[in-house]
Amino acid sequence: MSEIKFGTDGWRAIIARDFTFSNCRVVAQGIASYLNCTNLAKKGVIIGYDNRFMSKEFAEECARVLVGNGIKTFMLNKVSPTPVTAYAVHLKGAGGGLMITASHNPPEYNGIKFIPYYAGPALPEVTDAIEKEINRVKESGKIYELDLSEAVELSLYQELEADNEYINHIRKLIEGDFFKKRKIKIISNPMYGAGVGYLDPILTDLGCEVRTINNHRDVLFGGAMPEPISRLLGDLKRAVVSYNADIGLALDGDADRFGIIDGNGSFISANQFMPLLLEHLLSTRKWRGPVCRSVGTTHILDKVARSYGLSVIETPVGFKYISEALREKGCIIGCEESGGMSIFGHIPEKDGILGCLLAVEMLAFAGKSLAELTEDFRNKYGQSSNQRMDIKVSSIDQPEILDNIKAFDPKVIAGVKVESVNETDGRKIVLEDESWILIRYSGTEPVFRIYVEAENESRMLQMQDEVLESLGMKPKI
Repeated sequence: MSEIKFGTDGWRAIIARDFTFSNCRVVAQGIASYLNCTNLAKKGVIIGYDNRFMSKEFAEECARVLVGNGIKTFMLNKVSPTPVTAYAVHLKGAGGGLMITASHNPPEYNGIKFIPYYAGPALPEVTDAIEKEINRVKESGKIYELDLSEAVELSLYQELEADNEYINHIRKLIEGDFFKKRKIKIISNPMYGAGVGYLDPILTDLGCEVRTINNHRDVLFGGAMPEPISRLLGDLKRAVVSYNADIGLALDGDADRFGIIDGNGSFISANQFMPLLLEHLLSTRKWRGPVCRSVGTTHILDKVARSYGLSVIETPVGFKYISEALREKGCIIGCEESGGMSIFGHIPEKDGILGCLLAVEMLAFAGKSLAELTEDFRNKYGQSSNQRMDIKVSSIDQPEILDNIKAFDPKVIAGVKVESVNETDGRKIVLEDESWILIRYSGTEPVFRIYVEAENESRMLQMQDEVLESLGMKPKI
């Protein structure tokens, strides 16, 4: 049996090779044992599933094991996004939840996320404990199961509808009156995923004109990955321009992350959008508190926070750490460069549906295009360029590069003095002009990630080039 490891956001594997009914039973038994050991089992468990191949069947297989362990199990009654499943955990006061999804991974993958009782991503101490229980199951071979029809008779299993409660909650986080100022034309793209059918009715009810593409189940996701990044959103860009829309909105496979296209058909990254959103929230809400971002997310957020007298909490990469800050530090927003975000008053789980609704709210309130808002923002806070490079390396070169990173201790980069070095997650070097570089090893694949932010593209490229040269990662011509 292959090793089962929970990565940044759950266990993911290729269907039929490692993601099998047999392995799902092992994982479900490990989770059941963890819940029983921590006295959370008596609160019950939520199970949700996405639009991937056989996700419902895998969900039912997990349910048979959970009820076999005497744990009351609530199965969501339809395909549901991760944030809806997490909200259901909160709604029922459950001991935890399972989400059958591989998020934005290619179609041949599926996976299991465990959502703890606090309705956010599991921290390492939780997934480590679950992995230990999984290993015990593999050693003993003991898995307890019960037929779902029997579980119904024993009141251990029932279907649950959570959409209405989730939508009512999320509508309270949006300023509906702002939408009366202007009718926004929108193209929505749920990328064939679990977000199908969520944005359209909410936005239509708010008075927007909405057209939707890729709004049906396709387990092959149109032959690509359901990831809302620039290179995979060509059809959304074309649709925005063709229909003269104000904005294009995309959701990933389980709708916990989002992507945005402006009225000109250009992709707006999370690093570009999040500072705009923070400025909007601070000018339209009375919330005050820390701003939380991951170590690889733009420092322009820091400039906005400082202008309002707010502090910034920097976390390692992974929304689970942002979730912890949202829960324990009273943060008003938590965001990461890959498109995950949540806000004060919401569950501490990233929510692409909420992110999209707030983007439209911002446009309606301002009465301007995204391009105009971006220009106004740059005039106030200055501009920046940032980029993440993912560099695959061979197993032969990896040890040498790791040694080079450990030894990399520059005093000056691209002519500017180093101000500080941060090792929260990888090595982050901040320069006197507030530009910075982060070097991280993926941990789940043989990839080094190099993040760079500078005041303009020319300087960013100069910094990239110098660092790659120093670390021996510059491509040989």
